[in-house]
Amino acid sequence: MRQTTLPSGATPWRSEFAATLRLSWPLAAANLLQMLTYAIDVIFIARLGDEALAASALAIALFGLIAWSLSGITGAVAPVIAAELGAGTKALRPIRRATRMAMWLAVMTGVVGMIACLSIGLVSHATGQAPQIAGMASEYMAVLIWSLIPLIVANVLRTYVSTLGRPIFATLITAGGIGVNAVANYAFIFGNLGAPELGLTGAGVATIITALLTVLAYIVAIRLDPALHRYRIFVRFWRPDWKRLREIVRIGTPIGLTILAEAGIFGAAAFMMGRFGPAALAGHTVALQIAALAFQVPFGIGQAATIRVGYFYGARDSAGMGRAGWVALAIGTSFMAATALAMLLVPYWLIAIYVDPHAERNAELVAFALQFLLVAAAFQLVDGIQAVAAGALRGLQDTRIPMWIAVFAYWVPGIGTALALAFGTGLDGLGVWIGLATGLAVAAMLLTWRWTRREKLNLTRRDALVSEAIPTEAPPTQNFF
Repeated sequence: MRQTTLPSGATPWRSEFAATLRLSWPLAAANLLQMLTYAIDVIFIARLGDEALAASALAIALFGLIAWSLSGITGAVAPVIAAELGAGTKALRPIRRATRMAMWLAVMTGVVGMIACLSIGLVSHATGQAPQIAGMASEYMAVLIWSLIPLIVANVLRTYVSTLGRPIFATLITAGGIGVNAVANYAFIFGNLGAPELGLTGAGVATIITALLTVLAYIVAIRLDPALHRYRIFVRFWRPDWKRLREIVRIGTPIGLTILAEAGIFGAAAFMMGRFGPAALAGHTVALQIAALAFQVPFGIGQAATIRVGYFYGARDSAGMGRAGWVALAIGTSFMAATALAMLLVPYWLIAIYVDPHAERNAELVAFALQFLLVAAAFQLVDGIQAVAAGALRGLQDTRIPMWIAVFAYWVPGIGTALALAFGTGLDGLGVWIGLATGLAVAAMLLTWRWTRREKLNLTRRDALVSEAIPTEAPPTQNFF
């Protein structure tokens, strides 16, 4: 057996802490930058008024639900690649084929997702949205859907570069996308720089341009980096590997459904909030953007946990799996405690990221946002815990039971509490947010319980033939930071 030598004075726990931070900070930064890309849309659209912001919130609620879910399915390539690396086998062909099939899957599922997005009009009318808002949302969606496939393909490429030790590429490419999105929004929403003035539709055009250039940037980065290009993931792209495709679908479908369950409750919250007027929905949108911005850090840590746990899972190192998961949980929980304090102590500073909290025209919107942020502060910890715990379980390729946990937690105690309090007690939008917090808390408890019982549930056992290497440090391909 091969034992990786630890640095002098280092302990396995300290080394894991350092390795997780090295991997998670670029992923978390990329997630934050991605949210800032979306924030650019909100900032520009907010200048068009409450109705445009409310319409975009409805469209993004459905589009984001579908995009995140499909990205979860194709993102299952991460634990597959990590396990191959951890097994110590010659992984060039398996990694190339797995990534190729993930890109195939991105295109196939993206087409289905585009069709599903066109139901925005029916969903808006069925949930009692104002006809004018519903019409604006449908027009916006008709343009936005063309960004779906490149967005999912970009997520596959981001997963590929991150798992192979280049997460900083994801950070840099996403940062560049912010600038592209800002310029495109400025041009196409308001008719600047010689572009036509398209209003809300212009925000959709900006998203398409940003998504396409992001895919191109990943292709260039992979081609120019020897460590990434050696796998030649674009060679013989037309050649199928049905076994790998089925493996990704098997692992990824529960992940996609888990994201669907979680994102679905937030999407449902937007439609419920629309029943209380444009100002309540706009305030909800701003508060949710702030909460989602904070969530990107533990989400990135959860992505790192998937890779780290998956690596040790491939190596059949049970102790390493445990260290990787617990370290990630500790880091994620600590960060979310800090964001909860920020929401309680400086809410106006956070709201100012999106709108001017002192402008008279925003007074009603800000009043709603301040109420909702109080609840958001309360669920920061549980939101972080459930995200990281789910990521650690994915590293064990345990996705089916966590899916059912998510479906139950979000749609029984979560949505049930939201409906009861919002429409049965007069709490209105505040009741919706309390329901969101309830669903996240139940999910956090159940997922953490499953992680603590991973040995007894035989989740750490990998029956596939792997090498006997038992590493204790980051895999060789991750020592590039």
